[in-house]
Amino acid sequence: MSKSIPEITLHDGMTVPVIGFGTYNLNGNAGANAITNAMDIGYRLIDTAYNYENEGTVGEAVRRSSIPREELRITSKLPGRYHEYDKAVTTIQESLYRANLDYYDLYLIHWPNPIQDIYVEAWQALIDAKKWGLIRSIGVCNFLPEHIDRLEKETGVKPTMNQIELHPFFNQEQQRKWHQDNHVQTQSWSPIARANDVLQNEVLQQIANNHNKTVSQVILRWHYQLDAIPIPKSASPERQLENISIFDFSLDETEMNLIGELTRPDGRNKNQDPAVYEEF
Repeated sequence: MSKSIPEITLHDGMTVPVIGFGTYNLNGNAGANAITNAMDIGYRLIDTAYNYENEGTVGEAVRRSSIPREELRITSKLPGRYHEYDKAVTTIQESLYRANLDYYDLYLIHWPNPIQDIYVEAWQALIDAKKWGLIRSIGVCNFLPEHIDRLEKETGVKPTMNQIELHPFFNQEQQRKWHQDNHVQTQSWSPIARANDVLQNEVLQQIANNHNKTVSQVILRWHYQLDAIPIPKSASPERQLENISIFDFSLDETEMNLIGELTRPDGRNKNQDPAVYEEF
């Protein structure tokens, strides 16, 4: 693994970097070039999904990069329309075929889809795919504590990771505390909130000025100090490097609290509440 980015160990023993690289909307040759550059400058955790329609692009970037496959941690995700057990197994195989990979390091259920209510079937498919060597570590996205409890109760297997919406305007304090108490790693999607207004926030700008850093760097450092793994995305080589240059400073307790206080009751970017939201 890259020595420039610290690592943590999941409850199943697999190590992952504390910051990753998101690939949503990075497609085709330009996308492959952007992802390859990210790997070459130090990223080792690369996040994709079946529904991003770029697993092939990620696989091409892996082949173009000089980084040995065993040093990478490649993540993909199962879409909601394939939660039935047989469909889930086939989809995992298809994910691998698309990327031309022998295995995924992490494979996650993208959303619980509680109205459909067959996410336990999907979880059993991930458990079996891990036994067959297709996946090294299995987890979920956007699952609430009651969803994760049900997975463990009905299958005996707890997810290693839950990837959730997490940013300064939606800090997920209670969910993060539950993860910590139950040894589930928090991963942050949309870590910089997708919205430009967070980059213009006066509190964040002042903290950034205090450290001679950008607002994005302060936000990503905040995730790191929360023990959450952010997965920022950028096609820009300069921004990619900026986003992993967060290990030469730290935020004090006052600064961490000031950022935490920016959270909003309606802080979700697209009102995607996992208790009711259905993704297909």
